[in-house]
Amino acid sequence: MRRLALAVLAVAGLLAGCEQLGIESPEKVAAAREADGKAIGAACRHAGRAIEDCFMLNRKSERAAIFEGWRDMNDYMRENKIEAVAPQLVAQPAAGKVAPRPDDKAKTGAQDS
Repeated sequence: MRRLALAVLAVAGLLAGCEQLGIESPEKVAAAREADGKAIGAACRHAGRAIEDCFMLNRKSERAAIFEGWRDMNDYMRENKIEAVAPQLVAQPAAGKVAPRPDDKAKTGAQDS
């Protein structure tokens, strides 16, 4: 009985130190994902991107968190009369949907005249 009590205490002590070992709890991971989504949404709104574009560009993030961040930034920008900043980088086209180059006549079907 004494050994069982010692084993339970040892396991409890090890589990209590999981955060010190770098093992994150599910609540902590969910909070981090939500914070990332809010930051993404706020950045999209500040860059003048539509919410639908933001969803499409950030498929791995939670839509509700993105929308909340976008809406909060929208309210903040309206209250403080802040204009959107045009994004400097152009989004990459989706895989398999590469636009043809103008000089590539074989893909565009254009012929020399």
